[in-house]
Amino acid sequence: MTPAHRRFKDAIYEQFARVGKAVAAPKRLELLDLLCQGPRTVEALAEQASISIANASQHLQVLRGARLVEADKKGLYVEYRLADEEVGRFFVALRGLAEVRLAEVDQVSRSYFEQRGAMEPVEGKELLRRVRAGEVTVLDVRPPEEYRAGHIPGAISIPVGELKARLKELPKDVEIVAYCRGPYCVMAVEAVDLLRKQGFKAQRMEQGVADFRARGWRVEGEGVNR
Repeated sequence: MTPAHRRFKDAIYEQFARVGKAVAAPKRLELLDLLCQGPRTVEALAEQASISIANASQHLQVLRGARLVEADKKGLYVEYRLADEEVGRFFVALRGLAEVRLAEVDQVSRSYFEQRGAMEPVEGKELLRRVRAGEVTVLDVRPPEEYRAGHIPGAISIPVGELKARLKELPKDVEIVAYCRGPYCVMAVEAVDLLRKQGFKAQRMEQGVADFRARGWRVEGEGVNR
């Protein structure tokens, strides 16, 4: 290999490594996961990730340096969003690779959900077909701003904290499929548990908006990008 070829190889892999370094911290991955749901201020991200605003800002600057996120000034606040939908697909692919290659992912999640008596999520192509065909009532239990940013077509928005007071808005003669931020989000678990105790036929779906986008399926709402 000539010196010119070697310099080229080194330069290319150095750029690839920028992305790897940017996602090499658990909290930065969590921030990306949150941003897959829609744009957020630094303050909101810090609260959701249970870290200080200063720490969140530092992590976001690293992600921004790798061109994974972008930021806009909104009055007194700075709002972050994914740079584009390809970043969301990258996150879902990274999560999927970890699930396939690391047995610890299944062990950690199974232990958490089993300790809380959570039912197994509904999986498979048939459920997704029914959701996409409108054959079930799809319930989005995330915060309203996430629903507005993007939601599964036809989904009803009732945040999990409001569900008990708004049960009359849901039909009892149609199966309800609840979803939130993805397979490791517990809001849908809480929602399905409440619905079943109130006599509803309800299931939890692991796939969320980020998964739908990654598959190229239609998502309604404002979207990640303007």
